[in-house]
Amino acid sequence: MKAGIIVFPGTNCDIDTEKACKYFGWETEFIWHDDTELNKYDIIFLPGGFSYGDYIRAGRLAKFSPAVMSLKDYVKTKRGFLVGICNGFQILCETKLLPGILSTNTNTKFICEEVELEVNHDGFPKSVKFAIAHGEGRYIADEQTLQGIQAKNMIFLRYKNNPNGSVLDIAGLYDKENRIIGMMPHPERGVFSETGNIDGKYFFEMLNKALTKETVAAT
Repeated sequence: MKAGIIVFPGTNCDIDTEKACKYFGWETEFIWHDDTELNKYDIIFLPGGFSYGDYIRAGRLAKFSPAVMSLKDYVKTKRGFLVGICNGFQILCETKLLPGILSTNTNTKFICEEVELEVNHDGFPKSVKFAIAHGEGRYIADEQTLQGIQAKNMIFLRYKNNPNGSVLDIAGLYDKENRIIGMMPHPERGVFSETGNIDGKYFFEMLNKALTKETVAAT
């Protein structure tokens, strides 16, 4: 398996994501934000951080980078999986690869804590704890968009005690048809026992199984 991690000026979760990928034996490379050669990767991560300083708003400038603009072709050809974590989720929504937007937390403060989440995915525990660290994590969308999300069963993660005011307690979305996952919580921060929480392993194990299944189907 070959994983690529897109890095912008201001990204700060690239190393954590790389270590999590390598833990599962994936060949992992960093992709600079102006690189457009993406088709060699089985999975691409948009990691957490503050791309381009989050000027204007989170993910607003990153959507114009060559790497992100090339993601639309990557998704269209169904080459592999695309995962956006925290700032990555914000970027996916800014590019309309996922519906809705992420806005300022209702308390207007940066939240950094571990939260309980309800999971909607077979083969995954029904409840996990992941870290969050964001100031613009409140998921919002109009009623029509929310109806479409629910009809497609896209709500992958929900907050048990909503910390940021997200509509329907949405913490993460999974577009199974296009193989795109966006989530505000950080599973890459919960892979190693040194962190005191290894629930993040479940997420990477889920990806590993999906990638292995795709590889077998293609051979």
